Amino acid sequence: MKKIKIGLFVRVLIAIALGALLGLIAPEVLVRIFKTFNSLFAQLLKFIVPLLVLGLVTPAIANVGRGAGKMLLTVMGIAYLSTICSGFFAHLCASNAFPHFLQAGELSADAISAKEFLPYFDLKIPPICDIMTALVLSFMIGVGIIFTDSGALKKGFDEFGAIVKLTIEKAIIPLLPVYIFTMICEMSAKGVIAVVLGTGAKVIFTGVVLTLVWLVLQYCIAGAIAGKNPFKCLWNMVPAYLTAFSICSSSAAIPVTSSCTRKNVKNDDIVDFTIPLCSTVHMCGSTIKLAVSAIAVAYIFNIPVPFAVYAHFVLMQGIAAVAAPGVMGGVLMASVGLLESIMGFGPEQTALVMTLYLALDGYGPGCNVTGDGAIAIVIDKIFGKK
Repeated sequence: MKKIKIGLFVRVLIAIALGALLGLIAPEVLVRIFKTFNSLFAQLLKFIVPLLVLGLVTPAIANVGRGAGKMLLTVMGIAYLSTICSGFFAHLCASNAFPHFLQAGELSADAISAKEFLPYFDLKIPPICDIMTALVLSFMIGVGIIFTDSGALKKGFDEFGAIVKLTIEKAIIPLLPVYIFTMICEMSAKGVIAVVLGTGAKVIFTGVVLTLVWLVLQYCIAGAIAGKNPFKCLWNMVPAYLTAFSICSSSAAIPVTSSCTRKNVKNDDIVDFTIPLCSTVHMCGSTIKLAVSAIAVAYIFNIPVPFAVYAHFVLMQGIAAVAAPGVMGGVLMASVGLLESIMGFGPEQTALVMTLYLALDGYGPGCNVTGDGAIAIVIDKIFGKK
């Protein structure tokens, strides 16, 4: 019999359920063992994130090439603008909505530390550099490769990126449900799991609604530019949304997304160019999902996040997410360092954001690929006759 594979979404749900139940009855010695794993994995995440940026963003910039045409730069510009605008849209809506159904400071530092479980040992794995250094270095090397035509350096970073992808896919992603399980188990043992689960359901519902509203806005803008019925165009993209939702991947849904986009854009060259490119640079849905989760966690932990700090986070996250969709959970992995270095989150807050992000993973990629179709409509209007 073929080995039955359980998807990441199902594994995360199982981890949440088991952690919540076991935490109610687990002895302190067991919770401390889980806490030890949790601490070690958190250190591993901090170590891998700068490498993820260097290994994925650098080749993505280098692949643009000196001969990049106007259409390529236009697609990337629109995709980045859509990604960061979706982050600001999420902030505007979530920051005004959450006070109506979330309680500020529900999980304050005092409540979390009231019953502390210490790991048996704490191993430090310092990263080779911080996330901002990795971003700047990626741009410097990527642009340098373009202008020096350094094939050897480009090949080296391509191979380094493949190693990082392999590490993420074979080590980090399989262990994420275990990491979430240990975090939920500890919170259950501390007696705050009811707040976490109640908050999670509200945050996920908010994220789904905001992504759908954002898609309507995108298609209204694209329809106004191209002179097309936005709701008919959006309806044509439903199969692409459902496919990406079910398989939780923007890249894997490219064939279906292209097929749906051809109903709105008759120029096959535009579709064949825009959709694969947008699948790696257009992250509007994932950004909304991450932003809503981060804003909710900051609110319930009573962590002040000034708008200038949040804007810094969104602008950097849009860059860090480039090419990350090529790895399952890549956008989340690329953003972990930013949550800590810019937003000021600690390991507990970051772990909770990851849990909320992964608890219903599909609606982010679904929004991403559907939004790709809107960009294709705009590109067809600008370049279709050329």
